[in-house]
Amino acid sequence: MKTVRDIAVEIVAREGGYVNDPDDPGGPTKHGVTIHTMRRLGLDLDGDGAITAGDVRRLTPEQAAEIFERHYFHGPRIGELPGPLQASVFDMYVNAGASAVRILQRLFRQMRMEIAIDGIIGPQTIRAAARAIAAAPDHLVDAYGIARRNYYYGLADNRPALRKYARRRDGGKGGWIRRAEEFISPRFHLTDAQHRARVAAWD
Repeated sequence: MKTVRDIAVEIVAREGGYVNDPDDPGGPTKHGVTIHTMRRLGLDLDGDGAITAGDVRRLTPEQAAEIFERHYFHGPRIGELPGPLQASVFDMYVNAGASAVRILQRLFRQMRMEIAIDGIIGPQTIRAAARAIAAAPDHLVDAYGIARRNYYYGLADNRPALRKYARRRDGGKGGWIRRAEEFISPRFHLTDAQHRARVAAWD
């Protein structure tokens, strides 16, 4: 069974190295850790009194995994969700912050559970997650992964600059969609034709 650190290391590998994409509001980012996160945590790695892109470049994979484990898993209480959900919610929390939890809470609403959509894993969400996994043990993880995929498509629908993350230049699935589908059973993956039909309106 994978440990939290194992999952964090996988996320670091999935995120890749240093990037500074002007279309990404995260700004300079390395291994998935943004300059905003480093400033929030006070990570002045070169000790010059300012946290800049240079500090982001210095970040190691090990430091990134530690940040994710401490601040993106334990901090938001993902470990109190049912085990099968944890890897996908953790991965999404690194990628989208509290939106990862709001996606889950909306899914519970669709399952007719009364729950606030506040992006916080508190007692209400923990109880709802336990009920949901008991009610749909073979489907809940896939349902969450599909909701993640829909979230990414929705972002790209509304913000054309982000479409390159959901659709490659050749029209195939972009990184966001492939990332979501890593946590979805193959039988629920979109075919290339289905993906292209989903994004056809972007042309």
